[in-house]
Amino acid sequence: MVEGSEAEAARALLRWYAEMGVDEAVAPSPADLYSWTRADPGSAPRIETVRAAPEPEAAAVEPAALSTDEAIKAAETAAVACKSFEELEAAVKAFEGCPLKAGAKNTVFTDGVPGADLLVIGEAPGRDEDLLGKPFVGRAGQLLDRMLAAISRSRTENVLISNVIFWRPPANRTPTALETAVCRPFVDRLIEITDPKAVLIAGGAPLQALLGLTGIMRARGVWREIETMGGKRYPALPTYHPAFLLRQPAGKRLAWADLQSLNARLKEH
Repeated sequence: MVEGSEAEAARALLRWYAEMGVDEAVAPSPADLYSWTRADPGSAPRIETVRAAPEPEAAAVEPAALSTDEAIKAAETAAVACKSFEELEAAVKAFEGCPLKAGAKNTVFTDGVPGADLLVIGEAPGRDEDLLGKPFVGRAGQLLDRMLAAISRSRTENVLISNVIFWRPPANRTPTALETAVCRPFVDRLIEITDPKAVLIAGGAPLQALLGLTGIMRARGVWREIETMGGKRYPALPTYHPAFLLRQPAGKRLAWADLQSLNARLKEH
């Protein structure tokens, strides 16, 4: 530590450096003061040169993310090219245009019997669905199975189940309109390829995505038509999502009325 007259001398030297315009130390590399070693008294300290770290290699350039319009166009192109259920499943799993896929563990496409006369379309995968890679396998899925069993329906025999979104949204939030728009071409193609006699729309999110309507309370129980991108029309019945019925058991009475209407429609065909 510099004390007394030595400190004053050091300050005077620094002032003189400043007045002379000295603004940097001249050395080939930064000096590590802790590497100085003392030689004979009065000799100049030895400085061990610190080598600069090598420049890191340039990071690989990630491909630019698609805009929403580009993603929708890519989905349309991929969906239209599919001629079978298996081709469509492979196309959905290979699709990279939906940002939700990056945070999901699995692609959740369908469960059940492709070509069944009843197609159930819900909202999006939750935690359990994301882990297992199948739609409607949590508590809401168990309730859906009981609801379908009440009209002699089963995913193992005569029902196909899917969603309007194939990847779990963060924290199970409601899918955005842009996310559903990106997945919509695949949903339309699924409907066209499996050609159901009726589509059961479970919840407000698929109601908005497939029919452009809001308000499941008003829309439920009323038969409507889904028009696919190929121009085909399919009868569709909106009803409450099973997750809603778990929170609001009083709605089960209306949901049961919807199921009876659905069963009657299927028996007509």
